[in-house]
Amino acid sequence: MRASLDLAMPLLRSLSLGDAERLASEPQPTMATSSDSESTERGRRTPRLELMTVGIIGLGYVGLPLAAEFGRRYRTIGFDIDLVRIEELRDGHDRTREVARESLAGAPRLSFSHLEDALCGCDVIIVAVPTPVDEFKQPDLRPLKSASAIAGRALRPGGIVVFESTVYPGATEEVCAPIIAEKSGLKLNDTFFLGYSPERINPGDHARRVTEITKITSGSTPEIADLVDQLYASVIPAGTYRAPSIRVAEAAKVIENTQRDVNIALINELAILFHHMNLDTSEVLKAAATKWNFLPFRPGLVGGHCVGVDPYYLTHKAQQLGYHPEMILAGRRINDSMGGYVAGRVVKLLVQRRIHVDGARVLVLGLAFKENCPDLRNTRVIDIIAELREYGAQVDVHDPWADPIVANREYALKLTPEPTPGTYDAVVIAVAHREFAELGAERIRALVKTGGVVFDVKHLLTAEQTEGRL
Repeated sequence: MRASLDLAMPLLRSLSLGDAERLASEPQPTMATSSDSESTERGRRTPRLELMTVGIIGLGYVGLPLAAEFGRRYRTIGFDIDLVRIEELRDGHDRTREVARESLAGAPRLSFSHLEDALCGCDVIIVAVPTPVDEFKQPDLRPLKSASAIAGRALRPGGIVVFESTVYPGATEEVCAPIIAEKSGLKLNDTFFLGYSPERINPGDHARRVTEITKITSGSTPEIADLVDQLYASVIPAGTYRAPSIRVAEAAKVIENTQRDVNIALINELAILFHHMNLDTSEVLKAAATKWNFLPFRPGLVGGHCVGVDPYYLTHKAQQLGYHPEMILAGRRINDSMGGYVAGRVVKLLVQRRIHVDGARVLVLGLAFKENCPDLRNTRVIDIIAELREYGAQVDVHDPWADPIVANREYALKLTPEPTPGTYDAVVIAVAHREFAELGAERIRALVKTGGVVFDVKHLLTAEQTEGRL
């Protein structure tokens, strides 16, 4: 027992006193004997599944729900470089509103740390960090590379690193593996192994939790693929699907959102066309949806950290291989232009009512990239705001879900906490938060001056209750 505690001390020092006392009293899988372990290939030993320690790097919308599930069954270390975030989670508060206080309390084997030493001794390290794009729409792999280096420094012989971050096919083995090998001094598929299990989190969707969505799994060897699949299957009641390779799993994830992006782009283009035809898009879609195989996509802004980003990872890889993906990039161009298109529609409506656009007061309802979610990453609402300001409009933004500090830091926006009725020349419903739906048409219209404009991006109101909608 003394030797076991000595090995665990770097981990214990990084945790709170209560966490350390609990972990010290638990079985230490790092000291598993042959009777407590199972063979991996080449005769190496790993702890039995139930004795594994799991580390998770990145505690955002993806990592935290996963950590809460693993923490119900396995000793789990949730790691994030944001100390404030760690302190909030230790207090049972999740600022993303994805994991309730009760769910965190229901994961008794989960602890949190911002110190890398906490990950030392983990049998499996799961990486769940963002994979954004830069200003040139190229993959920004800095968070992924940084997380790979952290995992490498913490990894011990026989360890497994599983990636959940969305990447282009080949990135896990071509970009991440060399960094892990360099930092750990270990050799891929000899003394350390890889897995890939792409996230399928849908922020703000409380009907489809991580446990209710089939999980794709894969590994760098058949034996490791089996082990990774068993690990996830033990916490995901919805079940798993084992992909034949890491590259297949990577490709499956990136095309999920690419397919959605292209389909929304088609509907967005149709919405523009139907406006020229003086047709209501919603009515056309309702009629078309009476056919059994019509896909129920709606027009709108495409932002966030998935649908508006992932296609660029696939097109980046395609162009590296000398192939120019025309349909995917065309869809991206259409969707990236929709904020400007909406602003243009609003400006025309103001001009038609002889309201001076230069100096006009406009209220934008919603800043988050989707409804009932505080996530502001890659929100395309900012395109509407920027375009309206280019015309000289004075734009206020109200979002009851958004963090004012984050809005100011990321977009230099000062949110309006309570809009004053009768103040605005135009109101743009940009996000369908439940609070806006509860306001109803009458109270939304009360925000607008007589003769003003209500433009509904999200079809929250009927066509008769607005001057325009997408």
